[in-house]
Amino acid sequence: MKTTLKLGGIILGLTAAVTLMLLSFLAPQMNSGPDNIPVAVSAPEPVVGQLSENVEVTSYDDPADARQAVLDRDAVGAVTVTPDGATVYTASGAGQPYTQVLTGVAEGMDAQVKDLAPTTQDDPNAGGLSALALPLAFGGMVSAAVLSITMKKRYGLRIIGSVVFSLLAGLAVGAVLQFGFGTFDGNYWETAGVLALGIAGTSLFVLGLEALIGFPGLGIGALLTLFVSNPLSGIATGWQWLPSPWGAIGQYLPIGAAGNATRSVAFFDGAGIAHSVWVLLAWVVLGMGLVGLAALRYHRFTSRLSAEKHPAEA
Repeated sequence: MKTTLKLGGIILGLTAAVTLMLLSFLAPQMNSGPDNIPVAVSAPEPVVGQLSENVEVTSYDDPADARQAVLDRDAVGAVTVTPDGATVYTASGAGQPYTQVLTGVAEGMDAQVKDLAPTTQDDPNAGGLSALALPLAFGGMVSAAVLSITMKKRYGLRIIGSVVFSLLAGLAVGAVLQFGFGTFDGNYWETAGVLALGIAGTSLFVLGLEALIGFPGLGIGALLTLFVSNPLSGIATGWQWLPSPWGAIGQYLPIGAAGNATRSVAFFDGAGIAHSVWVLLAWVVLGMGLVGLAALRYHRFTSRLSAEKHPAEA
């Protein structure tokens, strides 16, 4: 009877996990859209009012300021209307859906379109960037699991192993995307560094969880990575495309922050990268801190055992 109940519980748990996985990916996707995408506008009030019905508009008196907002990543596109005519500024590097929306706006206004942050000719749809979620998630989780199992209580070696692996993985993934598929054509070392930091953020955090609470920590880390950080990252579309506030929340998690930082480095000369880098550093520090707490607890435990076995020496 107990075995039957245990089997039933396992089956129900697996069913719930599959359902949760489906919902975590489908819910953001099915509710995504252009409603909250930030667009900079420098135009007469009637034009601003018309655009405000479909997107989140920030008005600028100077068309140059509206254009600069796109380059600074404060907006995913801009619309300017001057006596010389209307111009719609896109940024393919920010995400393909925004370019499609703004191109439609340009057609309706009979405006010229200028791409301020284009993707590469080899990968115009930035498909390589969309695929980043897998190595970021898998690399972080698997490295944490393998190091936890093989290094056991050797906490210092765990951290060293995670950091070295993250650096090598960042270099490898960056090389494949830039030199293999031509997704990026910017500074390779900066791109690889951001990718390494993204992998380290997940790897060290999951390492810390396992070190502190044991095997359940790996499960919790996997759930947070696969069911929360990954679907809320917005890597494929840019986080502004996700429903509010989930897209913004995803930017405080490792995969979302790494994806956004990669876009900044690859297509915007690093503009708007500061927040993402600080988020990733915070996850790295948190993970190291958790490992440090586990190491301190283990040291106290072994010291107490030693004192009990050798009271005279104590």
